[in-house]
Amino acid sequence: MASGIFAILDDIAMLMDDVALASKVATKKTAGILGDDLAVNAEKATGFVSTRELPVLWAITKGSFINKLIIVPLAFILNVIFPPAIIVALLIGGIYLAYEGVEKILHWIFHRSDHAHHISVPHPQDSEAEEKSKIKSAISTDFILSVEIVIIALGTVLDKPLTTQILTVSVVSLIATVGVYGLVALIVRMDDIGFKLIGSPEKKGFAPKFGQFLVNLLPKVIRLLSVVGTIALILVAGGIFAHNIDFLHHLLPQIPSIIKEVAYGIIAGLIAVGAVTIIKKIILSFRKTES
Repeated sequence: MASGIFAILDDIAMLMDDVALASKVATKKTAGILGDDLAVNAEKATGFVSTRELPVLWAITKGSFINKLIIVPLAFILNVIFPPAIIVALLIGGIYLAYEGVEKILHWIFHRSDHAHHISVPHPQDSEAEEKSKIKSAISTDFILSVEIVIIALGTVLDKPLTTQILTVSVVSLIATVGVYGLVALIVRMDDIGFKLIGSPEKKGFAPKFGQFLVNLLPKVIRLLSVVGTIALILVAGGIFAHNIDFLHHLLPQIPSIIKEVAYGIIAGLIAVGAVTIIKKIILSFRKTES
């Protein structure tokens, strides 16, 4: 009886060792996507009043957990039943990410004067609607990035037993959510930490100076994350196309892969933005003729 228990414990220990090793490898493979995920979602979680930052971030985090709960079992089922469906899902997600990235760039190019000169006080109802819209957009983007993370993690353990596969992908998914959104929370609360360190005007020493540094740094970090997040959307999209379409993967081998991925992302984004614009105009024209 005792020997049986020890044998079970030994099997569990070996399984945990396998999972730990596989998780380390899978996390390294997905490190780039996790970095992009951090940049994209930090940018999407900013721009709210201080009292709404953490509630918004918590709403996005819950959405991310739900995304993983949907994606992880679905990835295993599709991998067994119809593996090409995973590639199709990735490509559709890549088009969406490319659209988001290029649309942001075009909006900045053609409407940056609006951002520079137009200052308005948002109506509370408008703020609530904008908040819900940003949460929905962040969760949608997280879903696509999560698909990429899960597929890459699964690809690193396909030669392992099913139990090891499930535990490894689950661990990586948990890291992707808790780690990324934990860092995002620290970023968006940087100014509050700074104000607490500053304290009263009479307070002197290193802490107030460091607090002021954090307060001054936050706007720069947000602007940087906005730029990095937009680039990340295009890079991830281009990477999806390059890694899952053989023609694009082998096209122009003399050109560095990162340049090709940026080009693929921008081209796909321009096509997607053009298609969406045409569809919107057709729908608007149809509605006008009806009215």
